Amino acid sequence: MKRLLTVIISIIALSVPSVLSAQETGTNSADISIRFFDKTIYYTDSAVADNPIQVRITIANSGSRTIRFKLAEDRIFSTDFAAYTVKNMPLIHTDGFIRKRSTNQPVFFREISLEPGEQYSFVENVRDYLKISEPGVYYLENWFYPELNRLEIPAGSLAAFNSSTVAQAVSPIRSNRLTLEIRPAPSAAGGALPVSPETKDILRPEQIPPDQIISYTLTSRQRSLWDQYFLYMDVEEMLLRDPARNRRYRAESADGRARMLEDYKLDLRQDRIDRDIVAIPESFQIEKTMYTTTEGTVSVLEWFSYDGFQEKKRYTYFLRQRDGIWHIYDYTVDNLGTE
Repeated sequence: MKRLLTVIISIIALSVPSVLSAQETGTNSADISIRFFDKTIYYTDSAVADNPIQVRITIANSGSRTIRFKLAEDRIFSTDFAAYTVKNMPLIHTDGFIRKRSTNQPVFFREISLEPGEQYSFVENVRDYLKISEPGVYYLENWFYPELNRLEIPAGSLAAFNSSTVAQAVSPIRSNRLTLEIRPAPSAAGGALPVSPETKDILRPEQIPPDQIISYTLTSRQRSLWDQYFLYMDVEEMLLRDPARNRRYRAESADGRARMLEDYKLDLRQDRIDRDIVAIPESFQIEKTMYTTTEGTVSVLEWFSYDGFQEKKRYTYFLRQRDGIWHIYDYTVDNLGTE
């Protein structure tokens, strides 16, 4: 009996190194991570025509051996997204995703090798994978299939199809989780979309430099054109400058935050709060503009008329570029005396 036990233990001990080696040369040492690419404000699917949720997916070799995996030309056969509500309810896939996954078709792919320490990245739009019809906070993760995902969806079960269905049949490598906040349609909380009083066209921000942004904003304020005034302003960041409002805003739901933003804009219009930013200059002069690819500052001399004198101030506006558009998110004011 002792001799038989010794033989069994020896066989197990000899088999362990080969198991570890097989794991190391496979994709077990592959790490999948995701992060937002050009992060912006995200709305529900029906809110705007072009509001992609771009996510960069990175596959990294964290082991000591070469790893190999297949990557389909149509990434839907290599990767998938799963998103859950705070109540752990999953989002369903888009009709386009289900149609592709349920159609019998050849899948073209290439094999990629990663040496230790190397990584490979690509960007995907979450909206190509998941339906996001309701505002709220979601927890987003990516599932990567090194040997492709060839699961065929049975007819009649499309409505119930989600990422969990796939994971039960094909084992993926899962990424970290991101917090994805989806806001309601801009028109849902704020009435009609802003329209130019001259052309009656819907106002859309343009890709113009920071100094032109400031000139446009100040001129709009001089003319009391509020929609134009707010066009290049990051209202959320301006609201969060105040610690008390910041705490209350963070505690609100998505709908509550939308209401707070509209209330904040209304208070600005009625000159109740943050009066420096809505003060109307009699005249202004761009003094200095500095910016990198993502951050910018514009210094402006502004004159304000009162009975019998003029007050001179220096405003420094801070801007941030998002999706090619510059937005004002902060400012400072220096009093330069009277004239």
